[in-house]
Amino acid sequence: MALILAIETATKICSVALFKNNELIDCEELGGQYSHAELLAPFADTLLKRNGCKIADLNAIAVSKGPGSYTGLRIGVAFAKGICYGNSIPLIAINTLEAMAYGAIEKLKDNNALYCPMIDARRMEVYVSLFHANGEELEAVTAKIIDETSFEEKLKSQKVYFFGDGAAKCQSILNATNADFSYSGETSARHMGNLAFQKYELQQFEDLAYFEPYYLKEFLAIKSKKLV
Repeated sequence: MALILAIETATKICSVALFKNNELIDCEELGGQYSHAELLAPFADTLLKRNGCKIADLNAIAVSKGPGSYTGLRIGVAFAKGICYGNSIPLIAINTLEAMAYGAIEKLKDNNALYCPMIDARRMEVYVSLFHANGEELEAVTAKIIDETSFEEKLKSQKVYFFGDGAAKCQSILNATNADFSYSGETSARHMGNLAFQKYELQQFEDLAYFEPYYLKEFLAIKSKKLV
């Protein structure tokens, strides 16, 4: 039996979940603001205490590796690595978009559709990937500027679910009949269980000394317009 703590901080949602193998035991999460630094430790502590567990009982830590918010990912990975370093616990990295897709596939159960998770990357750009209903990745993760021709060929013949915090701004552009925006599909540690347990069984652990989040795009600092 594997006890796995999962951490998701790629967007404004801060989410921590506890799994027994791939079965969700409990979850703490809050969205709407970037407060991961303040929430992660209390969330993890609450989950463990509420379920009669200690850090020493954990068999692995799973962390959302990106793409997503530079600051959010950095905080989540640093927190996860800190627990792993201090307690000799292996680290598992989970593709954020793949976890979102697994959550949507499990929720919607539409085997005839494709699944397109989207994370806001500012302006009309989104971090995006495309998945078959069996979980197979059909298009690799990329930062894409959405226009009227995006996913045109796929939408001609098949329903595509677009979801995540980047989907809303694309809805008026991707207005094909087969484009479905009915499922919100936000990021959540709840969706990481199957992927984390698969990697645990295969012993696919990260090197704590070298692992970094998958930012996809370089961090751009915005200078203040205020005069000093």
